[in-house]
Amino acid sequence: MARYKHYYYAQTMLVAVSLADQLQAGTLEHTIHYVVEERLDLSGFDRERSNDDTGRPGYDPRVLLKVVLLGYARGMLSSRKLEAACRDNIVFMALTCGQRPDHSTIAEFVSGMGEERISSLFSQVLLVCEEEGLLGGTHFAIDGYKLSSNAAKEWSGTHADLRRKHAKLRELVRQSVREHHHNDRAPHALPTRSADRLKRLEQKAARIERFLQDNQPRQGRMGKEVQSNVTDNESAKMKSSHGIIQGYNANAMVDAKHQVIVHAQAFGEGDDGAVAEPMLRGAQANLAAAGCGKKALQQAAVSADTGYFSNRNLEAFAAAEVDAYVPDPKFRQRDPRFADARRHRRPTDRHKQQYRSTRRWFGPEDFKYEATTQRLICPAGQRLYGTGREVTNAQGYRVSHYKAAKAACLHCALRERCLRNPEAGQPRQVRVFHGRVTETLTSRMRDKIDTPEGRAIYSRRLGTVEPVFGNLAAQKGMNRSTLRGTVKVNIQWRLYCLVHNLEKVSRAGSMRN
Repeated sequence: MARYKHYYYAQTMLVAVSLADQLQAGTLEHTIHYVVEERLDLSGFDRERSNDDTGRPGYDPRVLLKVVLLGYARGMLSSRKLEAACRDNIVFMALTCGQRPDHSTIAEFVSGMGEERISSLFSQVLLVCEEEGLLGGTHFAIDGYKLSSNAAKEWSGTHADLRRKHAKLRELVRQSVREHHHNDRAPHALPTRSADRLKRLEQKAARIERFLQDNQPRQGRMGKEVQSNVTDNESAKMKSSHGIIQGYNANAMVDAKHQVIVHAQAFGEGDDGAVAEPMLRGAQANLAAAGCGKKALQQAAVSADTGYFSNRNLEAFAAAEVDAYVPDPKFRQRDPRFADARRHRRPTDRHKQQYRSTRRWFGPEDFKYEATTQRLICPAGQRLYGTGREVTNAQGYRVSHYKAAKAACLHCALRERCLRNPEAGQPRQVRVFHGRVTETLTSRMRDKIDTPEGRAIYSRRLGTVEPVFGNLAAQKGMNRSTLRGTVKVNIQWRLYCLVHNLEKVSRAGSMRN
């Protein structure tokens, strides 16, 4: 008969655990423990305490910061999960020396950190990176990541949309009341949940009503109204790789040498066209605090993708005297290396007919200019009149607009070769480009990025900043915010970036000894 070792669950064991042995050199938890304990000045957290003589002792901010940073590195974004980790995980027990801060204490510590304290922590960690030789200072790259917020996009809309939703909810409330009364009068009526449904509908309607009373319509960068959100009105709907989300545009500026983040900031709009100025200002302040000098950015190249190509951003780069490389959306079409790229693409159903067709439509070169009448003559002999719109585009070229009379194209025999969509009934329009009359920021950037040197410098952007977001979002799971409001989300986003920088420090030679 087989024999096995006996086991008995009712027995007790005394296990000797050394907390220091759980924090092995070279690991992220050891780096977090060492940097927070030995290299950071957290005296700013003491000012909010008033329990010198009376009151219960609080948790040391160093302990709470260690728990938050290690928890974020392991994808534990919820304060309740961090509380459970302090109770169940031996590494967290070692960091806290057996203390068990509750979830409300952890949540209040993060959300109440404030702009001043999180900025101080970020610059101090950056100083550690500089002392470890992790900063190169020759090339920086800027990019953004769409961070999901703690708010549902279903609660978004313009004020007109929200008023319509409020009216619909009120109608559902009235309908639910009628159903409730009908069920009360019906004999042998089955129990329903109409009372609970009525309460939920009333709460939703009252919530929208309070929001409309307390908040004005949000204005976008172009002066038009943008969608508000009842739950978090500082967040915005934005496109991401996973579709439309309600969230924040989390930007980071990264040093190219070891992919250390030198500045991080979250914005409540998805457009990158106006974020260069605050990103440059914050990065320069952090680099100066890290001992890199007050003109660290002026001595380096800064690259960003096409989403940052705007007059406002280029003005910010020029004002900061930064050597920027920001391509326009069509720069690859001018790159000779991609001249034959189209023949390698598989045409989609939408474009199959376009690629296979041998039809040639009339272009601007087929229209002749008549100097006496200052009009264009189309291939059918009809005259196109000037619309009076003569503007200078972003590249500095003067553009004149011409348009045919609607009746001239209606029964034209050449309309199939002239109009891309003959069934639409719209007349032909032609834009004529004249010589460049002015040098603009966008035209100079376009010329700069088209040079071999410009393409070579810009090509470093992808390998500098994209792995950072891959590490934060995919590897670490820090792809959403559990807080609301720009200030609090910005605190959490910088804590995420602190985790990334501390991981770079943990791989430095001095931290492995």
